[in-house]
Amino acid sequence: MLRRCLTAAMAVFVVSAACAAEPAAPYHVGETSRVFHPQVERHWRGARTEALVTNIWYPVEASVPETPRDIGEPGHPLFRAHPAAHDAPLAGTQNTYPLLVLSHGTGGTADSLDWLAAALAAQGYIVAGTNHPGNNALEPLTHDGFMLWWERATDVSEVIDGVLADAALGAHVDRDRIGAVGFSLGGYTVLELAGARTNFAALMAFCGSPQADAICHPPEMRRVETGPQPTASKTPQTEASIARSGASYRDERIKAVFTIAPALGMAMDPNSLGNITVPISLMAGDADVTVPVETNVRRIAGLLPKADLLLVPGASHYTFIDTCVPGAAAHLPAWLCQDNPGVDRGDVHAQAVHRVLEFFRATLPAKT
Repeated sequence: MLRRCLTAAMAVFVVSAACAAEPAAPYHVGETSRVFHPQVERHWRGARTEALVTNIWYPVEASVPETPRDIGEPGHPLFRAHPAAHDAPLAGTQNTYPLLVLSHGTGGTADSLDWLAAALAAQGYIVAGTNHPGNNALEPLTHDGFMLWWERATDVSEVIDGVLADAALGAHVDRDRIGAVGFSLGGYTVLELAGARTNFAALMAFCGSPQADAICHPPEMRRVETGPQPTASKTPQTEASIARSGASYRDERIKAVFTIAPALGMAMDPNSLGNITVPISLMAGDADVTVPVETNVRRIAGLLPKADLLLVPGASHYTFIDTCVPGAAAHLPAWLCQDNPGVDRGDVHAQAVHRVLEFFRATLPAKT
């Protein structure tokens, strides 16, 4: 049964009583990075960087000082970031911590969800987010990185492999408490990891029909190095990937999934969504015109056997990425920094953090 929670809003958006501020975080935030090179030879979607460059946020002792930081080139910050203790030791309060893997949206980065990842780390989660090859903001988007969406799930599974094998982190991960969080195309990615399968032909048919909507022409498309048509690249690796687009990318290690404004709802096979058994929670803005609500988050939620869906009044798609620093809007696409009247991005982020924490506390409970 689908349960839908709509938060009331007046002229000014406020966080509801149910989403009141979290208690003081028990940890400070540690931040580090890893570059994972999977053992299996991979076609890296034409990406310049042939590796899984992964940001990791994790809990450190509250006595360890955090350093203020922003996201962007040195001297030219674009987004606010949570203060962090770079490469500090993992907190020794517990022997193990739950792991959450994070998947960013089209053309974004793991850092674009720093607002969420850092808040989760401060509450005792290890959070690992990779920059998906061929589809991130740090280098040109490639045709295959843009079009072969199903391949992203393998990135996330390989990040889990890498974290579990890591000399500093692996022994401190509770392997029975692994979840996944994703935004936009990352929301689609984590649903794949839960068992959703892709129907590539169905999306192509939808985008060629009179019903086609904005999902068929994402604003990031203009950054793709080659044409957006699937026939633009004919390498054997591309053809082989398309042939396995409908395969299952379910990762049994993942026990729960939270998805924010998931994209490609029309590409998800209905039967596969109906067969998902892990807990799923969904969240989106009801004013999302980039990933339209009806053909994406509502469609997905309606096909899941049981799910929670929260639609935030007035929030748009990019309300769910980091907050721009003053002056950054002049150097970024307008849609990344602008929110609708009455919507406070910080308040929406606080509401999302509360909901994500509530969900994973229930679905990845600590052992007693």
